[in-house]
Amino acid sequence: MSALRQATCVAVEGRALLIEGPPGSGKTSLALALIDRGAALVGDDGVRLAVRGGVLWAAPPPNTGGLVEIRNVGIAELPATEAPVALVLRLDRDAPRQPDRVERETIAGCAIPALGFFPGGPIPALRAEWALRLHGLPLAPADAQTRRR
Repeated sequence: MSALRQATCVAVEGRALLIEGPPGSGKTSLALALIDRGAALVGDDGVRLAVRGGVLWAAPPPNTGGLVEIRNVGIAELPATEAPVALVLRLDRDAPRQPDRVERETIAGCAIPALGFFPGGPIPALRAEWALRLHGLPLAPADAQTRRR
């Protein structure tokens, strides 16, 4: 069974990064910057989540898969993919500079690391990649084999 979640999501090196925040907080801008650095779109402002083999997977939403709304520009079409969820970034202008700890958010019974993330400043895409490296769930061996196909 799958459920829709309001979030923007990209896959970085085979792992999904859920980007959450209120409208206008920079979800799509961060996703586009990550896509420019080699990430793949999963979903913009909506993602389908499902548990497979005890792992939470993100996939394009049924009606808007592959579409990105670029503020002040229009709708763009990009290839979309699916990936296991490794980290939730919660866009928050008041996010602490140094997190004391990384929280865990339970989504569909799966514990996913979640981190407050300041969306502004220089190089947010690079900071998001480092957040995924340092705090994201690892790619399971079975997921890595699926990715290679």
